[in-house]
Amino acid sequence: MSDNQRYLALDVFRGMTICFMIIVNSPGSWDIAYGPLLHADWHGFTPTDLVFPSFLFAVGNAMAFVMYKYEAQGSSVFWRKTLKRTFIIFLLGYLMYWFPFFQEGAGGGLEVKPIGETRILGVLQRIALCYFFASIILHYGSKKFAIAFSALALLGYWIVSYAFGDPNDPYSLVGNAALKFDLALFGEKHLYNGEGIAFDPEGLLSTLPAIVNVIFGYLAGDFIRKHGNSYETIAKLMLVGALLIFAALTWDMVFPINKKLWTSSFVLLTVGLDLLILPALIYVIEIVKRKKFTHFFVVFGRNPLFIYLLSEVLLITLYLIPVGDRSLANWFYATLFGSFASPINASFLFAFFFMLTCWAVGYVLDKKKIYIKV
Repeated sequence: MSDNQRYLALDVFRGMTICFMIIVNSPGSWDIAYGPLLHADWHGFTPTDLVFPSFLFAVGNAMAFVMYKYEAQGSSVFWRKTLKRTFIIFLLGYLMYWFPFFQEGAGGGLEVKPIGETRILGVLQRIALCYFFASIILHYGSKKFAIAFSALALLGYWIVSYAFGDPNDPYSLVGNAALKFDLALFGEKHLYNGEGIAFDPEGLLSTLPAIVNVIFGYLAGDFIRKHGNSYETIAKLMLVGALLIFAALTWDMVFPINKKLWTSSFVLLTVGLDLLILPALIYVIEIVKRKKFTHFFVVFGRNPLFIYLLSEVLLITLYLIPVGDRSLANWFYATLFGSFASPINASFLFAFFFMLTCWAVGYVLDKKKIYIKV
């Protein structure tokens, strides 16, 4: 089976992830949204919590189709490409949080937003770091080493989280070890403040278990590459997925499933679910040959990082453009969609049509065969 055929299921999987990611990141109002389109408040799990780890899984899956080529090209090519990708993705993530780079000054004019108050880590930065460390592990180590590292990383993160967290509640928002580590390393001004306190859900310590999502994505992709899109491949991947979900629910009793802390049980749960979803797509697309629905998601899957970055920058811009006493984004939500839909439906419609706008840009790029890769 050709690489192009294998990549179709991967492109659809990755495209579904980006599509859902844009929808959940852009409601008309965060106060009025459907429950499944919101992250769990703290412990627990919603469909939205699967989006980011699935993208990391897809990153690893795609690596399986290119990493083996580096072996013949030598370490210099590996390091050049890996460092370049890591730097560019991290920088784009940092610049996205600094955007629009200017703010209103005390005297009424514009001044440059202080770099000293810009969030350092975030979604793209985590992707960059996970890609970097997973690449090194997978390039220089065997699959057995990668599995051993994954086990040690998940167990080690649990031990550190318990040992250095608040003795009374080591996994709370204010008492978790990840917060203490990030505060000591970066300081409050460089962390995300959307939780009511300075706490970064994409912090450095919690990036350690996130690397495992990429590694498992690679192992799944490598298994598919070597064994083909057969019933046996699908069955084995789904069996591993079911076992990981069982392990995650068991571990949840002592180390709760928590996306914002990226707990070890959360990693096992999300990898397990991805190992059910991806084989299901392979079955539908490659074996049953149902491909009519695929093009919509392929548009997202062929320019994933660009479309994600576009969605974030475009959304920020919509909130910066004033329309009367509100922003253009609020005008679309309240005045346009709110004119014929209930508040919660208007909030969803804003997110849905915003996603379609981003898709339209991706469609034009795909039509012109423009694929923006890092």
